[in-house]
Parts: sequence; C-alpha cells; structure tokens
Amino acid sequence: MTDQYVASDKRTGVEVSVTGEFPPHPDDRMRIARMTTLFTRLMSTLLATENESERRAGFRAVETQLELADALIRRDTDDVRRLVRQTMESMGVTQDQLQDLARQLHDLSGLDDATADQLTRALGLDAPEDGSEEGRDVLDAETGDAGPDAKPGGGWPPPPGSGPSSEGPGGGEGDSGSADSGRSEEPPTLV
Repeated sequence: MTDQYVASDKRTGVEVSVTGEFPPHPDDRMRIARMTTLFTRLMSTLLATENESERRAGFRAVETQLELADALIRRDTDDVRRLVRQTMESMGVTQDQLQDLARQLHDLSGLDDATADQLTRALGLDAPEDGSEEGRDVLDAETGDAGPDAKPGGGWPPPPGSGPSSEGPGGGEGDSGSADSGRSEEPPTLV
C-alpha cells in the first residue's frame, strides 16, 4: 500500500509531499513525518530569502549537506571525504590549513594518535607525514574496514541502530509541528 505525508508552510505556501511504501513501525513513520516537515520548512526559508546570491548559496549549502548525510548513511567514506573537502574548499579553507588544523588539534588537545589519524582522514587529508600505520585502529582509509586493533564501536558513521534515540535533542514525540512551537507549518498529514 502506498502512503503519503504532506507538509505545508503557511508563510510561503510551500507544500511538500512524500509518497511511497513506508515501514510500519510508528517511530519510522514519525521520522518520515518529521523529515517532511523539516524539509518543507527549509525549502520555505530558502525561497523566502530575498537576496538572490544568499538564496543560491543557501541552496548549494543544503544540497551539499544532504549529499553528505546520504554518504554517511551509505557509509561511503570516499564520498564523505570528498564532500567534506569540497565544503571546506568552498569556505576558502585550503588543504594546508586543514592539515595544520589536524596537527594543532593533535598537539594542543592531547588527541591520541589514533583519533588524530581518524580526524585527518575524515577531513580527506593524507595519512601521517611519516607514513606510519600507527593509530590505524579505526576504519582503514582504503577499504573502510576496521583494522586489527579496532575499538568496538569506534569510527564513523556509527553502526546502524546506535544513533541518538528518539528522545534526544530535537527528537521527542511532540516536537514535530506542535501548535505552541511558534512555527508556521502544519504537522504533516498521512493521506
């Protein structure tokens, strides 16, 4: 059976519908409704931005973040690195600055070598300058597999089902378009 959620924003008249075969679990359905509402609000905010260059920059930023979220969910580490690097470059951050940031974080914050290496790889940078494999107790940069010294639960993204609970920040049952939230969109409806 095909389901449909529809969310609309009174301020701009934007309406978004999501149609498909949705999982029957109530939490899944609540998340689909919430994402529909959030996407509607986001699209409405972007369309209401009067300055054309700001609006276009907003669209590009949202597109990149959605691509990044998709890559994280698919666990495509190469795509994640590419998108992070692309985002940093679009903000004017050079490869050298990213490497310097990784070194400073390591030196100043007392990060262990494994965490510093993971950060370096997450930013899409090369392995440590000395070429060592030290600290490779997280996902292998080439294969995406955990090394022999991997810590249980280490690495990003977290294993399926280990993410924030629905009770976490912004994730409670009553946070999707409640009447007292001051937001202009209506809660999505199941059609």
